[in-house]
Amino acid sequence: MSSLEIVPGTTKIGWIGTGVMGASMCGHLIDQGFSATVYNRTKSKAEGLIAQGATWADTPKKVAEASDVVFTIVGFPQDVREVILGDEGVLAGSKPGNVIVDMTTSEPSLAVEIAEAAQSKGVHGIDAPVSGGDIGAQEARLSIMIGGDEAVVAALMPCWEAMGKTVVHQGCPGSGQHTKMVNQTLIASGMVGVCEALLYGYKAGLNLEKMMQSVSSGAAGSWNLSNLGPRIIANNFDPGFFVEHFIKDMGIALAEARKMGIAMPGLALAEQLYQAVKAQGHGRLGTHALELALCQLNNIDWKNR
Repeated sequence: MSSLEIVPGTTKIGWIGTGVMGASMCGHLIDQGFSATVYNRTKSKAEGLIAQGATWADTPKKVAEASDVVFTIVGFPQDVREVILGDEGVLAGSKPGNVIVDMTTSEPSLAVEIAEAAQSKGVHGIDAPVSGGDIGAQEARLSIMIGGDEAVVAALMPCWEAMGKTVVHQGCPGSGQHTKMVNQTLIASGMVGVCEALLYGYKAGLNLEKMMQSVSSGAAGSWNLSNLGPRIIANNFDPGFFVEHFIKDMGIALAEARKMGIAMPGLALAEQLYQAVKAQGHGRLGTHALELALCQLNNIDWKNR
């Protein structure tokens, strides 16, 4: 692009990672009039977007060659490194003036590395992890936490507004990822409280739906309680966000805490509990599957209660 004007119908976007959240996010951009070129390791997961008008590319590099702005949202930091910095990655196919936006929850240090590598080619690197899960992605009301050049972030506003409701530029490269670590720390201990509270209510013989009416609207209320509590009660542990990805996030946050020399015992406990969830075979379920691990610890068959 000769300028940083991001315009639906003119700006060509690329999208890499069409999973639980990515497919919905890219779909909103297409709905806003952006033409999209997409890539995913499993092509079948991109079929819905292709049917919506997206063009398929065989590699991240080819996505970049066909795009002005490329968004990535993949699983783990090693995946981010491969799809952006690899030989067939986005940066290899990017032209000066292009923008790379990584929306994966990843390592702050990697976000800085990508921004610096991009800058050396005249490309803009932005880190923009999100919160809101599958429902937030589907309903375009994600919270987007952004690190990178302020002017580039502002130019991307038509894209942010298509995907989210809370859009905040946090500062320099990596600051979006640091903010997401704060977010995940808040979620981790909060989810322990939600699952333990429902377990207590069940063991006390309460009607869990009625109990929820009393506690969810008061001081104890939270997003996790209101959105995931009913799923737990209904035995619906489908992923809005995978347990194994949450373990990755907590590991990043704990590693960053060690670098900063701070103790975070609550997060460390939550991470250990989630390791138990994964060990019990629930790594591909949603984060609220912590309920199953706590029930197994207490010899309670939650699904057949």
